[in-house]
Formats: sequence, structure tokens, C-alpha cells
Amino acid sequence: MFKGLMQKVDRLLGRGVIDDDMYEELEEALIAADVQVQIVDDIMESLRRTVRERNINHPSEMKERLQDEIASRLSIRGQAGLATAASGPTVYLFIGVNGAGKTTTIGKLAHRLTRSGKKVLLAAGDTFRAAAIDQLKIWAERTGSDFVGSKPGGDSAALIFDAIQAGIARNVDFVLADTAGRQHTKAGLMQELAKVARVTEKALGRRPDEVLLVLDGNTGQNAIRQAEEFGAAGGVSGLVLTKLDGTAKGGALLGLHDRLGIPVKLIGVGEKAENLLDF
Repeated sequence: MFKGLMQKVDRLLGRGVIDDDMYEELEEALIAADVQVQIVDDIMESLRRTVRERNINHPSEMKERLQDEIASRLSIRGQAGLATAASGPTVYLFIGVNGAGKTTTIGKLAHRLTRSGKKVLLAAGDTFRAAAIDQLKIWAERTGSDFVGSKPGGDSAALIFDAIQAGIARNVDFVLADTAGRQHTKAGLMQELAKVARVTEKALGRRPDEVLLVLDGNTGQNAIRQAEEFGAAGGVSGLVLTKLDGTAKGGALLGLHDRLGIPVKLIGVGEKAENLLDF
């Protein structure tokens, strides 16, 4: 996610000197990666102090310290990978705005799980978009997963309820539930999402094991607003950042962690089924 930043740092290494110009260029690169200005100031202040106290005099060492500074702001104490259920199906609910990559992320995760021998059921809860239903059905066929869907325009919450009940009856290991893409600024749509979360809990007898907010890596600072609104409606437990194979502005994640403390669970780095990685 900070590939562009580190590429710029690498270009600076040839100068062989740490000076004000290098600090200035690093600061510009952080801002270009969409890191909030206050966080940039904190990183640069800490970096300067570390370089001074440890008497670092080579840019390669400075790069390591910069990576440490970024990593420390992305780590959450006690953070683990995706949660799994102690018994019964593990249920992941995927939420987010239109075009963020929810359906593709579900397909990639199904690919990973089925390849590891798990029995998976995909729930086409994005009932407002016929293409999403068709797309998820194709992923189910491709990965050998079970599939529960309906005609476009159906009740998303009811569909997910039925899918969880089917998952329990079929003794599947994982239920991966898609939801309709919705704009976080639309109160009515967010209320519908809250309903989906409640119905999921009713069907399962507990909260879903993960509520994963899928964010487009190019979203920038708007990702913070999305996380706040979706978190209020659906109780977000983790983030999935997609489309990081391009020139993504992943620096906004530093602001997300600083304000909300939501862990990043997965990142998408390409179009292939294997291009979904643990963070």
C-alpha cells in the first residue's frame, strides 16, 4: 500500500546523505500517499529524533526506521487474523460502497478456503444488482462452493437469514455473505444494513464472526468517513483494502487506525484469485 512511497525512498538512497532535502521529499511522499498532515508531522518528528539519537547516517537505515514508524501506527495490540467460530459455521458479512470490490473479495476468499479443504457457502445478499448475483454464482461454481441466491430485488436480510440456516443444515465451515453496495451518506440505506446485521445475529444466535468493510484503496481520506458510518450501522470488526496493485492512496489507513482502531484483515493486490493476502 506504501509501494510508491518506498520506491521514492529507494530513489533517494543513491544520494548517500541524510539532509533537509531528504526529509522534505519524504514528507511530500507521505502526503502524496494521502496520510493526514498531523500524522505526517508526527512521523517526521519521530523519525528525526530517532535518526539523531541513534546517530543514523545512511539512508538505508533511515528507510528501515520509516518503515518501523508506519508499521507501529498500523499495528493494534492483540490484533489477530480473521476470527473463526468455535462451533457451527463461521459467518463473514461483507459491507461497503458500490464498486469497492466486495463480491470479488468474497470470491477470492472462497478460493482460499476451499483450496484448504473447507466447505464454503456463498450468500448473494446484494439483491439490488443482478450482476452481483451472477458474479457470485460464477465464483461459487469456480471454487466448488455452495450458493444461495434469489431474483434481483429480493429482501437482502431474508436471503442472508436463509443462507445461514442452509449453512447450518449443510454443515458448512464458512458462510460468506455479500450485501448491497450502498452510499454511506444515505441514512435509509444504512438503516437497511443495520437490519441485515440484526437478522444475521438472529439466524446465527450470535453476532457474525466478522463484519468486514471493503474499501477501495484509491478512496483516500473519504475512507475514514465510510468507516465511521458503516461502523455505526453494521459494527465493523475489520477492514479489507482492495485495488492495491495500482497507485492507491493507502496512507488514509493511518488516519483510520489513529481515529477508530479498526484492524486491517485482508488486502487485494490484483485480479487473480490468489491476489488476496492477509495483512
